Amino acid sequence: MRKTLAFLFLFWSVTLMAQDFGLSQTEYFDFKNIDAYIKIVPSEAKVDGEVTYTFDILAQEDTLFINGKKMRFTDVLLNGNTANYHSDENGIYIISNFLPSKNNKLNLKYTVNPQAGMYFINWDSSEIDRSKRQVWTQGQGKYTSTWLPSFDDMTEKVEFDLSFEFPGQYQLISNGIQKSVERVNDSTRVWSFDMDRPMSSYLVGVAAGAYNSQTITSGSGDEIQLFYTPEDSLLFEATYRHSAEIFDFLESEIGLPYPWQNYKQVPVQDFLHGGMENTGTTIFSSSFLTDSIGFKDRNYVNVNAHELAHQWFGNLVTEKNGQHHWLHEGFATYYALLAEKKIFGEDYYYWKLYETAEGLKELSDSGKGQSLLNPRASSMTFYQKGAWALHILRKRVGDEAFRKGMKSYLELYSFKNVETNNFIAEMEMASGMDLSQFVKDWLEQSAFKATQSLESLKKSDFITNYLNMAALRETALDQKFEYLEDVLDFPVNDYIGQEAVNQLAGFQTQQATALYKKAFETNNIFVRQAIARTMQPIPESLKSEFESLLKDESYLTIEAALFKLWEQFPEDRAKYLEQTRNLDGFYNKNIRMLWLTLNLVTPEFEPKLTEDYYEELAGYTATWRPFQVRENAFSYLYQIGAFNTPSLESLIKGTKHHTYGFRDYCRQLLNELLKNEEYRLKLVEISENMAENDTSYLRSKING
Repeated sequence: MRKTLAFLFLFWSVTLMAQDFGLSQTEYFDFKNIDAYIKIVPSEAKVDGEVTYTFDILAQEDTLFINGKKMRFTDVLLNGNTANYHSDENGIYIISNFLPSKNNKLNLKYTVNPQAGMYFINWDSSEIDRSKRQVWTQGQGKYTSTWLPSFDDMTEKVEFDLSFEFPGQYQLISNGIQKSVERVNDSTRVWSFDMDRPMSSYLVGVAAGAYNSQTITSGSGDEIQLFYTPEDSLLFEATYRHSAEIFDFLESEIGLPYPWQNYKQVPVQDFLHGGMENTGTTIFSSSFLTDSIGFKDRNYVNVNAHELAHQWFGNLVTEKNGQHHWLHEGFATYYALLAEKKIFGEDYYYWKLYETAEGLKELSDSGKGQSLLNPRASSMTFYQKGAWALHILRKRVGDEAFRKGMKSYLELYSFKNVETNNFIAEMEMASGMDLSQFVKDWLEQSAFKATQSLESLKKSDFITNYLNMAALRETALDQKFEYLEDVLDFPVNDYIGQEAVNQLAGFQTQQATALYKKAFETNNIFVRQAIARTMQPIPESLKSEFESLLKDESYLTIEAALFKLWEQFPEDRAKYLEQTRNLDGFYNKNIRMLWLTLNLVTPEFEPKLTEDYYEELAGYTATWRPFQVRENAFSYLYQIGAFNTPSLESLIKGTKHHTYGFRDYCRQLLNELLKNEEYRLKLVEISENMAENDTSYLRSKING
């Protein structure tokens, strides 16, 4: 009976801990090292692993918990002896009389089919080319424990040494120094990586695929390994442009050397976000891959700098909890903006601050402003308001004190966890100033300090000139003609020039035509882009100038110009289609899909190829393609009412996609199609031959 009661007591204790498994146990246990052998079986979306944990016991306790979501555990040994344990969907609980001691060992084996955290791209069909297959992880948000038994608690920092078994025809990348790559058999290799410093578990990352790489070296001698797929080799230079410059700038500006062994960057398909700052190994969305033309409109520079800045702010010094999340995202946003300032100039820096100030003011004026210390604040608050707070702080304490305080903060709390008051204390020490009012205004107050922001912005002559220009929006054209004419003199400012063109929209007078001609002649890519975006209709007198936009080195300009010319001058449609025949555009093939759609609704142009072009457009919805490409194709098929069976099947599967934005897009589009009885019947028919899991959303809408 006594044994039964003891068991029930232990079970009751474990159950209580299971209900509060997020509670920190760092006051009882200090984990030093995780040494893991991880076998990834992508064809089965499965992970098998063996892990050894080395830890110190700091105080007496009866239960040790390790996060491991929906894992099956076996062979659990504590210091070489079979351990008493219990597991549930959250992880494993080791039950013992833990007494203060050092260098304890826990060994376990596990298997899991990750439901999140690790993503298996294009492994569900043997027909898909191996070059399209990838595996990658996203740990932020407590997801590393979906595939590796670890710690969702950010305050538990551990040194990770990981080995991965994976199909040998691929390349695998993870945190730290690659110690070795060993051949297991003809089809399998093992990659082993060593870390020499501790980090939080959410920063563990791995990516595998058909990758090549090039290695560059920073000014301080750090290796930067840049990965790409062979098919994207021509995009390498433009995508990774300025990478070494960004690295060197951040080291210099922050004042503390890069804190990790090496640095890698890996693009992956269908990533959940723009990028993720895994320690020493940034994984980012392939949608940022670009050529030199696309670079002008959309590039990787900001994400590149943002994720690198996190190696100091977030990875080296880590928040204690979500209340202090701005110490990660606000800092990374601010330093990325400083890096862009170095690359693109001061006007760019102030323009980005102005844009975000406008958004934050709108949020604040609508009563939706949030404190930077609100753990449930929006990304806009953590990222943009956080960056603004640092901009204001720097202006208040001065460059020297700001740099001194930042360096002291990083040095004092390296490999530790912090709260906001730790940072403020270092800034007060460095500046000799009382920053309590700054804390109230910028960190605690939910409203955005628009007046302070405007005063800061007006210290830029460029912003002052832009605001003077913007103030003329309601002024009659003849009254501001000379002012607009002066603004468009060479060399025209990118942003003020665009504003001048925006103010011409809708005017058909001789004065407007004269100003448009001058705007065309600036040859400023962004001013001409503003013309392509806003001019409607196109005056006959400016037709030839507008046609010249099709030759601009801007995919946004070409896309807008092609559609407007095709729409307004039907007699010349064949000419415009011929001129843009071989252009793909951005990663989402924006120009190619517009071209195909316009071709399909221009029956007199290449009628014998209509079926081929339709098959190409519909083929872009294939499930193996990047979701950005699929979404663009779905949009055009919807506009011309031309979904076929494969594209509808792909849309149904899209409603279960792991990327929430694309999943929600597919659901909304499916809802629209269901309003059409013909499509509704077709969708029901198609779903009957599909897997039940793929059709759950469709069935929920059909059955109510």
